[in-house]
Amino acid sequence: MTIMVVELVLCLLVISCVEPPENQKNQSLETQHRMTKDLFGNTTIQAISYGGYRDTTRDSQPTIEELKEDIRILSAMGIRMIRTYNTHYAHASNVLKAIRVLKEEDPSFQFYVMLGAWIDCKDAWTAHPNHYDENEAANQAEIQRAVDMAKEYPDIVKVIAVGNEAMVKWAAAYFVQPGVILKYVNYLKTLRKAGDLDPDLWITSSDNFASWGGGGEEYHTNDLNALIQAVDFISMHTYPMHDTHYNPEFWGLNVVDSDLPMEQQVQYAIDRSVAYAKKQYQQVVTYMENLGVDKPVHIGETGWASFSNALFGTEGTRACDEYKQAMYHQRIREWTDAEGITCFYFEAFDEPWKDSHNPGGSENHFGLFTVDGQAKYAIWNNVDKGQFEGLTRGGNPIRKTYGGDQNALKKDLMIPLAKAF
Repeated sequence: MTIMVVELVLCLLVISCVEPPENQKNQSLETQHRMTKDLFGNTTIQAISYGGYRDTTRDSQPTIEELKEDIRILSAMGIRMIRTYNTHYAHASNVLKAIRVLKEEDPSFQFYVMLGAWIDCKDAWTAHPNHYDENEAANQAEIQRAVDMAKEYPDIVKVIAVGNEAMVKWAAAYFVQPGVILKYVNYLKTLRKAGDLDPDLWITSSDNFASWGGGGEEYHTNDLNALIQAVDFISMHTYPMHDTHYNPEFWGLNVVDSDLPMEQQVQYAIDRSVAYAKKQYQQVVTYMENLGVDKPVHIGETGWASFSNALFGTEGTRACDEYKQAMYHQRIREWTDAEGITCFYFEAFDEPWKDSHNPGGSENHFGLFTVDGQAKYAIWNNVDKGQFEGLTRGGNPIRKTYGGDQNALKKDLMIPLAKAF
């Protein structure tokens, strides 16, 4: 009898080693998905830049219920990771609270955040910004809030990004020197090493391709080189729609293409734009490799506006309409997915505060959704698949722009201006 009991126990032990209980298997799978290295470069983890602002001012902060509404929409279309821009406003902490609630409601819910800490120079946003010094008190407060959030939500905050386009020189109102970013990156790494931050938390900065060495020699400094060595990965921005210095000529129509059908003309222009983005990406990779560095390079921002009443509209380059936005979004996703590059596409929803004095300004129209929750042409297919059934934004069900009429949409399609290449 004793021998039979022993054999039974041994048998159970073998089975338990070969096939763990279901709850342990689920826990193991969840842990695997939480690892940051498993999120980046993973085509099943789509990413997007997100701001939930629905008004013309950030004084009006979205509520947690509104943020939950948005996160459900993004999750339904396959988004699993978002990027925010600063910690000063309640938006950032409320996004994390909203995700926590959604995870409590459904333990299988997966959603992660790349948390941005805004960095300013001294006297930023004044007539005389001092780009050789920093706004130390404000910057330290931004970083401390990011640290506090990362410690409170280690299962959600997977990256802290120090600065948003904080080093690029066209950001004349606030840019800082790379040494400022390096200081805070190193500080965060020190906290991580000491165990004050999750060892799985990645540290980077999110900036224009030029700032990461892909631009002119004015960017190629010792501090930048040290920063590239210090970050866990490079998060670069590329905007073919207006380029680093807002020169749109490269994406325009080649004169020899002007007799082609309208859609093909636009396709060539967008293909040229994506090729330009790839070139900017490769310039950053090449600069990094020339330093003897080998680490991931991902895209923190890239996007295309669906409307503009100024430089990129009918009286300008004719760059902005929903058809071109959709084509750019598709081509960028195809490229980054094929190459294992995480792309925080810019952006999820239109944000009218960005150019509040000009509702028709392009900065207000980079979203894949309108403010009232209409799905733009880029994601009509998601509507067709029924992914948004039962979901609303501001009480509005998710419906297609133009009432889903492609012919009506194409009436607003603008042919790019011909350029002599």
